[in-house]
Amino acid sequence: MQTKSSPLLCELHAHSTWSDGALSLRQLADLYGRSGFDVLAVTDHAPRDPQQGIQAWNHQAYLAAIDDEIERAHRLYGLLIIPGLELTYDDEHPARAAHAVAVGLRSYVAVAEGIETMLRAARAHGAALVAAHPYPLEAAGATRATAAFASEPERWSSHVDRYELFNRHTLFSWVADAGLPVVANGDFHRVEHLHTWKTMLPCAKDEEAVVEYLRSARPTYLVQLRPERHLRAA
Repeated sequence: MQTKSSPLLCELHAHSTWSDGALSLRQLADLYGRSGFDVLAVTDHAPRDPQQGIQAWNHQAYLAAIDDEIERAHRLYGLLIIPGLELTYDDEHPARAAHAVAVGLRSYVAVAEGIETMLRAARAHGAALVAAHPYPLEAAGATRATAAFASEPERWSSHVDRYELFNRHTLFSWVADAGLPVVANGDFHRVEHLHTWKTMLPCAKDEEAVVEYLRSARPTYLVQLRPERHLRAA
């Protein structure tokens, strides 16, 4: 008889010192492992600037560093670490800029040729694609100028699997209004980003199952972590 899996507490958008995060990969794994998470996707920036973040020349070393933590995190905490990238296409005009979190991406994908090309390539490599902090155009200049997904939702809906309804504590209400499939992520850069909105997935605790679930149209559960409640639960 089939039974439902217990939902996995997931961070699907996290950065380390390999790009602009404050913690090393080991510190990141320890923080999420000790905090009771089931899944951590490490998704450092892969930007257009060839001197920053993850590029073709350092991607294999990046994957090797993540792989070094996978067995350790599982053994110590039961934490599943999944590699990925935040495909970071910035542009001086917000309507032409977008970031996409590629969960489970183990091949390098260049972003220089544009948003559609990078999304198609990441999907071809089997990643689950999440539209990150999809600001509407009128709000894009306030924090991060990434308004492409909101400016042309019909164009991009077939190219991504999920949208961040919450990024940390920011709600993107247009995503809910459009009835799009959602997740909630911490966009972790610093320790204070641990206690924000997160995603819970009712699937098996392995990389293939998590990626497959995110690529499906099945529902997710969203939870807001608060320090005092999280500590009591732990």
